[in-house]
Amino acid sequence: MAKVLIADDAAFIRMKLRKALEELGLEVIEAANGAEAVQQFNAHRPDLVLMDITMPEMDGLAALKAIVAQDASAQVIMVSALGQESVVMQALQAGAKDFVVKPFQPDQIKQVVQRWLQGNDRQ
Repeated sequence: MAKVLIADDAAFIRMKLRKALEELGLEVIEAANGAEAVQQFNAHRPDLVLMDITMPEMDGLAALKAIVAQDASAQVIMVSALGQESVVMQALQAGAKDFVVKPFQPDQIKQVVQRWLQGNDRQ
C-alpha cells in the first residue's frame, strides 16, 4: 500500500485530503506544519507528499527543500492557495513535482496523486 504524507496547518484540509486518498486505498500520514512534515517524512519515507506552502514553524518551501536535500527522489506536490507564478516557480525549482491550487476538487487530487504514484510524468 502506497503511503502519502499530507502537510497542512488547516485540519479541515487534511481531513478533506485524507478522505480522498483513503478512497484510493492509500495509507495517510499527517503533519500540521513544515517541521513536523520533515520529521514524518524521515520516519515514514512516504511515496508521495502533499505540502501546503503557508504553515507555522517552517513553511512548505523550506520543508520541501529539507526533504529534497535528504532524498532527491522525493515526490512532493505543493497544494496551496498561493497560486502566484513566482511561488509556483520557486516550488518547482526547489524540487516540487507538481502544484495544485486551492480550492481543489477531490477528483483533481485523486488524478494528480494517481499519476505520480503510477510513475507517469516522472523525471
